[in-house]
Order: sequence, then structure tokens, then C-alpha cells
Amino acid sequence: MKGHIPVLHVSERLLPEAWEKSVLSAWQNGIEVETEYDRPNDPPSKDCTMMITVKEPLAEPRIHRSFPAKLEDLETYRLEVVNGIHDNRVGEGRWPYSYHQRLFSYAGEIDQLSCVVRKLAKTPYTRRAQAITWIPARDSRSDEPPCLQRLHFRLLPGNDGLVLNMNAHWRSRDAFRAAFMNMWALTDLQRAVAEQLQNQIKQPVYSGGYMDISDSYHIYGKDWKEFERFLSSVRTRPFDKRTWTTSFAAPFFEKAREAK
Repeated sequence: MKGHIPVLHVSERLLPEAWEKSVLSAWQNGIEVETEYDRPNDPPSKDCTMMITVKEPLAEPRIHRSFPAKLEDLETYRLEVVNGIHDNRVGEGRWPYSYHQRLFSYAGEIDQLSCVVRKLAKTPYTRRAQAITWIPARDSRSDEPPCLQRLHFRLLPGNDGLVLNMNAHWRSRDAFRAAFMNMWALTDLQRAVAEQLQNQIKQPVYSGGYMDISDSYHIYGKDWKEFERFLSSVRTRPFDKRTWTTSFAAPFFEKAREAK
């Protein structure tokens, strides 16, 4: 319907499957919209609201070969989000924020993820275990506000222990260039929270489903040529040739850790 943003949903077992299907769905079903980053003569972006369900986010293979960066970049980004290796750039004024800094030191003082773990440990069925990034006094006036807005955690009984589910809510998202790396890092953060919770309550806690919700999930017009190569790969290669396992990537990840 004219004037309406399409609301799309994909659900897959594996992380690279879900990312691939979400990008294809946005390409096929999104609407054309101009952006604030367009250069003269850039085609409009494809845009939609997207919900992505990953049923087993830690199952292998976990890596899609077509994410537009190097494996070393993927590990560096994970370390930024989960370990905060570049939080110093925020303190130095080089970056307006980092996700780790907003989640673990919100407004310079609140470790929201520790609060999440304590709340879930005390009341496993709580609906109040969340962490946010948006600081209205800063971000409402910023030209570079956070894309990630909120993480929400639910803990439920499973077959062999407790299962930690996580929803990630995004204001805006580059589906092709950023979403896979975002999801890779956040599902590892989900794993880390499950591990911390397990250590605190002294019973098994497993990573469960990951739901990823983007208000604007878009593919920029300037990326059409590179995106065509992605489409060609999907058309011509079997799934096992479009993915890597974490064990394959391990030497590249080690190189990234040494370089940091």
C-alpha cells in the first residue's frame, strides 16, 4: 500500500541463514526511499521494518562468507561490543559512543548488563531485564546517534537447564554492510550474559533464541554493484560454500586479537 513501510519477518535456525534471508527479503520486498547519506545521483535505498528470528544463534556454521569485511574485522568488532576494546575512543572524543560503553557504563556510571544478570538471578521470570543505549539529552541532537536501542532478556526453563532468550531493537540498520557483524557480536554478548548468569546461580544456562528487530532495515543504493555479487553467490553456490565455521575463522580471529 502506498505510503506504508513493509513489515517483514524471516525465521531460520542458523545465523548466516537468517541474515541472508533477511537481506534478500529486504531487496525483494522493501520500498524505495531516499536517505540523509545519499550522494548526487545515488539510487534510492531499499527499506523495510524487519524482524529476524535466529533459533540456534550459536550453532555452526556461524559465519556468512558474503558479509562485506574481513574475518579479522569481524573479531575486532566482537571485541568492541563484548569487551569494550575501543571505549577509550569515546573518552578521547574520537567516537560519540560505543555500544559497550552505553551498555556497561551508561551515562558514565551504570553497568546495565550486571543489572540484567542480578535481576534474572533474583527473579528468573522477570520481564524487566533490559539495557538501553539512547541518552535523549545527547542523541536527540546528534548527527550520529546509536542504531542499537535496547536489549531485552527472558529466562525460561529448558530441557537441561535454563534458556536465555534475547531481543535486540534497532532504530536503523544497514542490512547489507552492518547487520551480520551486529548480529554476530550481539549473539556472542548473549552467550556471555548466559555464562555470567550460570556462574551466579550455579545451574546450567544456555543461549536460546535471538530476535532482531529493525525499524529501518535498508540496503543503500550506492551499494547496488557490490550487492549484485552477493546475489550471484546466492544463486550459484550451495549453502556450505556460502558459509564458514568458527573453527575455520579461528586463526584470523587470533590475528585480530594479537593486533588489538
